Amino acid sequence: DRGYYEELCLDVEITPSLSTDNDELVAGGRAQMASGGSFSEVVLAAQSADVPLRAISVAGRGPIDVLIAKPGPTELADFEGTTIGVKAGRLPPSIAAMLATAGLAEGEDYETVPVDGFDPLVHIEIRRIDGFPGYRSNEVGQLERAGNEFETFDPIDADVPGSFGVIFTNDDFLNEHPTAAQDFMRATMKGLADAIADPAAASAVSVDLINGGGNPYFLSPEGETFRWETEAGLAAEGDLAPGVIDPEALQAELDAYTKVGLFEEAPESSDFTADVLTDVYADDDTIIWPATD
Repeated sequence: DRGYYEELCLDVEITPSLSTDNDELVAGGRAQMASGGSFSEVVLAAQSADVPLRAISVAGRGPIDVLIAKPGPTELADFEGTTIGVKAGRLPPSIAAMLATAGLAEGEDYETVPVDGFDPLVHIEIRRIDGFPGYRSNEVGQLERAGNEFETFDPIDADVPGSFGVIFTNDDFLNEHPTAAQDFMRATMKGLADAIADPAAASAVSVDLINGGGNPYFLSPEGETFRWETEAGLAAEGDLAPGVIDPEALQAELDAYTKVGLFEEAPESSDFTADVLTDVYADDDTIIWPATD
């Protein structure tokens, strides 16, 4: 929207997609860069497709998921004997890991059942479930705006590692076009810095892009504002510049999620990352931007 890609002579076409579909697009060369829901999601996709995908930026340094419960539970141990609704066929590993800190295992101490769709206002009314996972930046806001009563249980409070807002590419593009990859990230990180500084403006840009794409998921301006305000706050946390990869944190994520069955053996985080941002940031964590006439 602010012309950062054009300033760096990049011809970038942004197309809508779901994070769960993006790995196939990048692996097949139909897209050069894409966003992933988490680092673990990217690693799992790379292993499943046997394609060398590389995370080159991680904006969120904690899980985006929370466990949303109907009024009643006050601590994680209260989920023993409950039924949790799951979307996309699987309980998010961050939620499973959080429940594991209370000694609870899926199929032994609590059950999961599939729920249709992505509407938390529908899910909160399903009688046969006691709770369901959702994004802290999405479903939580929808329920609050609708005036529903609910409880949230946050993996971050249980010291469960995680990530969100991952940008990834494939080895072929990275090796053949290293300068373009770095400049793409330079412009993207400059945009991220703008979004962190002014989430309201970022949400307005998002709404324009969403409406321009037909808004197939019926996203609202209020929802996008809540999302940007929530995620921008999380992206600004920590000692590293926004987006810069923290190898130890990513390895901790893979190790924790292996313990709850996402991977058979813990992958090495370094096998699925690439350092593109070192020359993007100055020592004071500001973006190095080429001089223009």
